[in-house]
Amino acid sequence: MRKLLNTLYVTSPDAYLTRDGDNVIVRIENEVKFRMPIHNLESVVAFGYAGASPSLMQLCAERGVALTFLTEHGHFMARVTGEVSGNVLLRRRQYRVADSEAEASHIASVFILAKMANCRAVLLRAARDHETGEQTQAVASAADQLAGYMQEAAKGLPLDELRGIEGVAANTYFGVFDNLILANKGDFFFHARSRRPPRDNINALLSFLYTLLVHDMQAALESVGLDPQVGFMHQDRPGRPGLALDMMEELRPILADRSALAIVNRKQVGPGGFHALESGGVMMDDDTRKTVIAVWQKRKQEEIVHPFLGEKIEVGLIPYAQAMLMARYLRGDIDGYPAFFWK
Repeated sequence: MRKLLNTLYVTSPDAYLTRDGDNVIVRIENEVKFRMPIHNLESVVAFGYAGASPSLMQLCAERGVALTFLTEHGHFMARVTGEVSGNVLLRRRQYRVADSEAEASHIASVFILAKMANCRAVLLRAARDHETGEQTQAVASAADQLAGYMQEAAKGLPLDELRGIEGVAANTYFGVFDNLILANKGDFFFHARSRRPPRDNINALLSFLYTLLVHDMQAALESVGLDPQVGFMHQDRPGRPGLALDMMEELRPILADRSALAIVNRKQVGPGGFHALESGGVMMDDDTRKTVIAVWQKRKQEEIVHPFLGEKIEVGLIPYAQAMLMARYLRGDIDGYPAFFWK
């Protein structure tokens, strides 16, 4: 398993990333604001239009440090990677499985089951922790419906039918998501999932956290030699990390959704940190993004016992553990892919 190091998030659009020996340097207006040895970094994520020197790109590529550029809204722009490495036989196996309707459907059903189970766990925990009332009953009822959808998804259905069940289950889950928001209800509410652009504060927060998660999942898959672009559930599309999107599904409820709820319910961000755009979208300001990143990084440092490995690991290592288990499954080392079920 790859040791979890750290991710450097650069949120200032005026920043310029460069190199001094084996150190990553962040300059703003020619003044050095940050310096860190490259061996202390797992990846670098730059938001906005921060620039980077070719020398730093070379250093990141040589040391296997992912260097990713996102827009200020968190949309992917570019990624600097080195030579293709890893096990070509593993990638060939991945492509053959992706081309097999039966095998792809089987793996997709595992992703979907784990996602629904983890959504259900989020709802049940909220219902248990909150006072009894009409909203709590609605949350509990939605959790019961998810249990029914899980039974349907476990029947070995074709991929299109699985996608349909996953969509209905997502509507059920997000249909009561607003009931889990307990603070600042006038400014933080959830009516429906919206993206590109997100239309309200909560959707802006969720989209940003999903961006952070998919970045971590991509880096984890590349670290074990899998191709993040070729998925089993998400169809191939140029520039889309299909497998990373597949595998983040099971982690979204427990890592991103719970983080968003905690941030809002603890009032760690306020409505003043969100701005409406002329396009109708909503985006976070720089200070709010920094707050969210700090919460995300702290969450990644918490420890849990991995349900399959039975070992205590940091939350930030979960994507790497799941990527390793997927590689072991595709190599035939284990009989099935053990998705992450939150307990």
